[in-house]
Amino acid sequence: MKNFFLATSCLAVLTLAGCQQSQPALPDLDAEPAVTVATPVDARPTIQDAREFLQQAEADIVDLSLRAARIYWVQANFITQDTNAMVAEVGTEVAELSTRLANAAKRFNDVTLPDDMRRKIDMLKRGSNFPAPDRPGAAQDLSEIMSRMDAVYGTAKFTLPAAQMAKAEAIIGEDADGELEQFQAVRLMAEARDPDLLEAVWSGWRTLAMPYNSGHSQLIGSASVPGNMSNSYAMADDYSGMVSLINEGAQELGYADAGNLWRAGYDMDADEFATEVDRLWGQVSPLYDQLHCYVRTGLNAEYGDDVVPLDQPIRADLLGNMWAQSWGNVYELVAPEGAGEGVDTTALLEAQDYDALKMVQTADDFFVSMGFDPMPETFWERSLITKPEDRDVQCHASAWNLDDIEDIRIKMCTEVTGEDFNTVHHELGHNIYQRAYKDQPVFYKDGANDGFHEAIGDMIALSITPEYLVEIGLLDPADVPGEDADIALLMRSAMDKVAFLPFGLLVDKWRWQVFDGTLSPSEYNDGWWALRTEYQGIRPPNDRPDGAFDAGAKYHIPGNTPYMRYFLAHILQYQFHKAACDQAGFDGPLHRCSVYGNEDVGKRFNAMMEMGSSKPWPDALEAFTGTRDMDGSAILEYYAPLMTYLEEQNTGQTCGWSTPQ
Repeated sequence: MKNFFLATSCLAVLTLAGCQQSQPALPDLDAEPAVTVATPVDARPTIQDAREFLQQAEADIVDLSLRAARIYWVQANFITQDTNAMVAEVGTEVAELSTRLANAAKRFNDVTLPDDMRRKIDMLKRGSNFPAPDRPGAAQDLSEIMSRMDAVYGTAKFTLPAAQMAKAEAIIGEDADGELEQFQAVRLMAEARDPDLLEAVWSGWRTLAMPYNSGHSQLIGSASVPGNMSNSYAMADDYSGMVSLINEGAQELGYADAGNLWRAGYDMDADEFATEVDRLWGQVSPLYDQLHCYVRTGLNAEYGDDVVPLDQPIRADLLGNMWAQSWGNVYELVAPEGAGEGVDTTALLEAQDYDALKMVQTADDFFVSMGFDPMPETFWERSLITKPEDRDVQCHASAWNLDDIEDIRIKMCTEVTGEDFNTVHHELGHNIYQRAYKDQPVFYKDGANDGFHEAIGDMIALSITPEYLVEIGLLDPADVPGEDADIALLMRSAMDKVAFLPFGLLVDKWRWQVFDGTLSPSEYNDGWWALRTEYQGIRPPNDRPDGAFDAGAKYHIPGNTPYMRYFLAHILQYQFHKAACDQAGFDGPLHRCSVYGNEDVGKRFNAMMEMGSSKPWPDALEAFTGTRDMDGSAILEYYAPLMTYLEEQNTGQTCGWSTPQ
């Protein structure tokens, strides 16, 4: 996101940027927002008018941002009816400010401005990714809808039929008291191998987005909602209401719809951007297709033809992940025979008595080894690193910067696993980026594009190689896998990274269709599954009941986070990694390269990050990689040995899947 004022839901952003040098006492929430931007219409505006407008706009943004960021932080860590109300109230202020500034910025459309001023004006004009219409009450309506959806997601629990609940409790090793929370459901999806239980858990979580009086509970259980919600709450109704509001707001700003507004934020024409992401997908889709074919064959061997037919898309509940967006949790079901042993990072962490805090400290040490300053003391004092036992929190991992200077934090219900070991590196990467551009004007306190922000930490995670694990004392040198284990290492990685690519692409492709009216509310679910089948080759495990809104079971839909950033990040992280390894003079296979301890790479990387969004993203990309084009060739180079292996293994297999018409 561009910074805090450009988001009406802080839970949807990764950088919650306030921009004040000091931290004043919190003002009264009932006070009128301090918005003083004037929009005279009786004279042709001048460059000086634009300059004064931008100065005042920055002051107004700074005035609101820190207070709002603190409120959102508290709500994410203490989800109650009161904090939900506070978020809705301050969200209204943010939406009103963003809408007012965006409409005021239109006054300078025909003024010839210096490039820097034009860039700032255009950023303001794009306003929020979720712009409220400029009419009384609209901002409040939008804020209430968005905070309500987020609260439902953050606190939802669900039940299962008794027989399935008994199976679930046996796996998680605890009495669930009749209801399962999201973290328990995610664990069950990762560990269970009973197709009936997997279907029940998968379907049960999706009751959170459905009308609770729809009668579907007889088949798949039912969900509970926060105490201030109606028992007949239907997320799809709220979502369609939100779409109407933000489309109206986007059209007032001169965009065809909200999707057009989103695509316009990439320093290119909106339609050109849609073509660009299709080009990138075309580069990498052959690798995904081979992985899909191989994994489906392995699942067929485990579950049989009735559960995994070889000529159909894969059931979404069988891939080890609640959203089938990454498949690493079922690696042992398809592990290459005779390919050597990989590294079980979870076992290494447990053997060395790592806890959540030590995992975060290790990630911080990685960045320090590249020449970055360590996290400040306030990071350790104020971050939420483990899940509290006494309250509801939003467990989705995120990185925050409350004052956009040094008050950087993470919020994460960290578990001692290899997956979370990677995630803490990713989240600290956001913090490092946030701190790098802290001296930029408020308008530029963000990544070059939103994919950059996501790619930074993931690029570092690519350096978590066996050699790196030796460096930090987690792995004995004698246990470093040889080259014969490369296929196993790459397969495990690809089942998370490569498997994610089409999901990262289709989430916003679905929203673009929702925003432009291609999909009506009654078609939301069918459209969702049409795209998931087309791009991912997966299908739901059962016929979806009337009222299903399966997209809402993914955090980023009710949490209102644009998702294309994650697809771009999965391209850019490999492009960054290759550039870093070239700079380091590494001459081995790309997947064996680690830049741990390389301060020269750190300096060049920091120089790119310090630019923030002050220049078009091709300028920032060129500063570090030497090219102005995003390119999927680095990911193909990284997995080249695996691609050869997959093609050999898939010889004679039936690959591909049919797409519904």
